[in-house]
Amino acid sequence: MLAEEHFEQFKQFRVKAMGDKLREMVEDDSYDAFTFEEKMEMLIDAEATARRERKIAKLVKQAGFKDSAACAEDVLYLPERTLSKDRIARYAECDWVENCDVMVIISKTDCGKSFLSQAFGNSPCRRLIPVRYTRLADVCDDLNRARAAADHSYFEKMDAYKSVELLIVDDFMTTPISTQNSIDLFEIMEAREGRRATIIASQLEPNEWYLRIEGELMADSILNRIATGARYIDLEGPNMREYFAKKREAV
Repeated sequence: MLAEEHFEQFKQFRVKAMGDKLREMVEDDSYDAFTFEEKMEMLIDAEATARRERKIAKLVKQAGFKDSAACAEDVLYLPERTLSKDRIARYAECDWVENCDVMVIISKTDCGKSFLSQAFGNSPCRRLIPVRYTRLADVCDDLNRARAAADHSYFEKMDAYKSVELLIVDDFMTTPISTQNSIDLFEIMEAREGRRATIIASQLEPNEWYLRIEGELMADSILNRIATGARYIDLEGPNMREYFAKKREAV
């Protein structure tokens, strides 16, 4: 007969979910109708599911989302929003990530581009695909600090931006960037082109990005690797901050 110390051993063996499921089977008479093989399958499935969920939670945490709960299922399709439910569902399948495509999301302030970009980042995490969410200003600051440190951290950080399976860059070109950071951005996008998927979220149209990149040649080089052949979502609609604030007031 199973005693409490036996269930504790499941924790020690790092198969806690299997132990919890076994406890449920012991305490619930309805499981008596199942064969030994069926019970073993349930135990294995319980442990496999728990391990997958832990991996997903770890990937979501590592991604650095501001809103870790953002997901495609929670996207609002208000009449004023230019969003297709079928298109969002299709992008949530992540074929475009596997194809190493670029997605550009453009909208005015507070129309929901950040939420949407993070929702598209959550979907790959569920498929155990590594994601990194950041703002362009934070990328520049991160690399500038590493460069000033005069150690190998600059190259390590550059490699991380270049190699992550999905890189999400929010607030793209909200403010001008320096010549050095333009070079950094070019190197990142050059390395990712056709090899890794990228999401760019911006308040500005691509033709306005030129004004914030020093040097016409560098601007052309960066934009050719982002804007050419990208999937575009022009997000219009109400101010979502105000929308949710009104909903809270109405409760």
